[in-house]
Amino acid sequence: QLQLVESGGGLVQPGGSLRLSCAASGFILGNYAIGWFRQAPGKEREGVSCISSRFGRASHAEFVKGRFAISRDNAKNTVYLQMNSLQPEDTAVYYCAAASSRSNDCFLREILYDDWGQGTQVTVSS
Repeated sequence: QLQLVESGGGLVQPGGSLRLSCAASGFILGNYAIGWFRQAPGKEREGVSCISSRFGRASHAEFVKGRFAISRDNAKNTVYLQMNSLQPEDTAVYYCAAASSRSNDCFLREILYDDWGQGTQVTVSS
């Protein structure tokens, strides 16, 4: 059974950093594009960053460019989201999701992703 489990969320002060992990089981993560999405209270879920299965190409939403980085460790079957310079508006539940794709690129479109984790809360507050 394909499963994704997020971890690494928590409370951090503005300007701080967190690293989220998305651990996969039941499938070979390297064969999938992995995306990070987030949903803040009262808002729709939005794409944050993704990484393609082939070549590990990354794509980021405009609002996180220069602050967030995504990487994958296929040996550990895990994808990471390094979040720096966090701001209160980054507060949200962060989800990772898998898309069965061998494309060179990835896309932050929810409809492409079939399997989702349960989410991890990130709160940025002083």
